[in-house]
Amino acid sequence: MYLTEEQLLIYRNQGFLLLSEYFSRTEVEIMKAELSALSTENSPKKIIEKDGKTVRSLHGSHTTNDVFNCLTRHPFIVEPAMQIVGNQVYIYQFKVNLKAAFTGDIWKWHQDYIYWRKEDGMPKPQVVNAMCLLDDMNEFNGPLFVIPSSHKEEMIDITDHSPRVTNTNSNSSGESNTWISSFSANLKYSLSQELIANLVSKYGISFIKAAAGSVLFFDSNLVHASSNNISPFGRSTVIITYNSIENIPLPVQNPRPDFLVSQDYRPVTPLAPDALSQFSRSRIKF
Repeated sequence: MYLTEEQLLIYRNQGFLLLSEYFSRTEVEIMKAELSALSTENSPKKIIEKDGKTVRSLHGSHTTNDVFNCLTRHPFIVEPAMQIVGNQVYIYQFKVNLKAAFTGDIWKWHQDYIYWRKEDGMPKPQVVNAMCLLDDMNEFNGPLFVIPSSHKEEMIDITDHSPRVTNTNSNSSGESNTWISSFSANLKYSLSQELIANLVSKYGISFIKAAAGSVLFFDSNLVHASSNNISPFGRSTVIITYNSIENIPLPVQNPRPDFLVSQDYRPVTPLAPDALSQFSRSRIKF
């Protein structure tokens, strides 16, 4: 399913494009049914909120989970991604972000590309995020806030101002997982209040309100954030980042784990449009 010229123009102008209720309720429930098992796995791929128990995000699940592997190759997402980057794409990053009811914490104002440039050696922002909503996103449950057209500022270069990660986040070898500061509530390259105020004065501010099954494509330099969730309505989103096969990251001194930054550069081959619906309905928990 390819985007129209009008849709591409909207994306290029405002830095994001929302396609409402892109996937059916059945397809959404098939995906949601996978989250419970993934959330209980004891794995370094799982990031916990600062309360020490609430799941904040899950990474790289598409390599072990058939449903999410299928989603990453769905033509509704892959074909627009190829249009946007202007080339064949591979899966650079896959994550599930969960904003738990009452306890889901904030994501501070930031751009994505600065992480991929400084941490992973990505040469250019020839990359796109595809966010699939597995729950309704509204004004109550910590929605995604965006500054429209802020991607036109390109990468806003700031220094790492995060506190050093202690041994509380260590792997089995006792090595500190410093990459966690890119996903915690205290983001490594978050933008200052003064800068955000200036950007909002220039471009305005908006938030994403959409039903489950909707998909948001957004630019890697779009400035975005989300507030904490104090409502009784949890929400979860899947974010697939597609990078151009001509934009392979350069070698870096301390590469992040493969489940965060894939080194499988094979182009994604789209599946049939009904691929997700082929999974047994017996897996769905309504």
